[in-house]
Amino acid sequence: METTGIADHIRSLADAGHLLAAAAEQAGSGAPVPTCPGWQVRDLLRHTSMVHRWATAYVTEGHTAYHPDGGEPDLDGDALLDWFREGHGGLVAALAGAPADLECWTFLPAPSPLAFWARRQAHETTIHRVDAESARGGPLSPVAAGLAMDGIDELLRGLHARPKSRVRTDVPRALRVHATDTDAAWTVRLSAEPPQAVRTTGAGSEEGFADCELSGTAEELYLTLWNRQPLTAVTVAGDRGLARLWCENSGITWS
Repeated sequence: METTGIADHIRSLADAGHLLAAAAEQAGSGAPVPTCPGWQVRDLLRHTSMVHRWATAYVTEGHTAYHPDGGEPDLDGDALLDWFREGHGGLVAALAGAPADLECWTFLPAPSPLAFWARRQAHETTIHRVDAESARGGPLSPVAAGLAMDGIDELLRGLHARPKSRVRTDVPRALRVHATDTDAAWTVRLSAEPPQAVRTTGAGSEEGFADCELSGTAEELYLTLWNRQPLTAVTVAGDRGLARLWCENSGITWS
């Protein structure tokens, strides 16, 4: 369940894209991206612009089954930045102008296809904005607590609930994620099957045994769970091996 509305997600997508482009321009297309080992800024821009156009096609063309992406552009420098900005603007406009009853393919549970694509692209772009800013250097732009909580929710209860998640354990284990600046916590049940996460709030957020707990602000947890900050950015209590298991196996890949 989303904890942020469609309009909020579209605003977050718009803001993140502008920040991403600005950081990429400052860093230069050949700068390495520390949070994406092996990538340079040009790889980040090519990938994200491809994803934006792929998402836009579902919204504007109404594909009701999986539709392949159009491939990454063979562009660099200013031309690549222009291509990114054009694709990002097109996605924002498509989502803002889409009907509430939009029908198209999605790959996670959501209240509606429009809600799904707005949410997924808001987080896709926010995380890659962090990548661009890591390449530029200097402080990262903040992630609001509400958006961060929503992103944790999507990651734990959406993306990693799918069969393709590689976060598995031979024997059942429990990982708790506690956002100290909110009343929210997630208990992630790990086993040989895909992870199953339950979100609790208030007094119930501390119930149940966990082998390991990650605690920090919603922003710190969001970036750590997405492997954009090291485990040292949050407090780890209990079995640190379980926390390392998450970091080593939780990466979300395009293919």
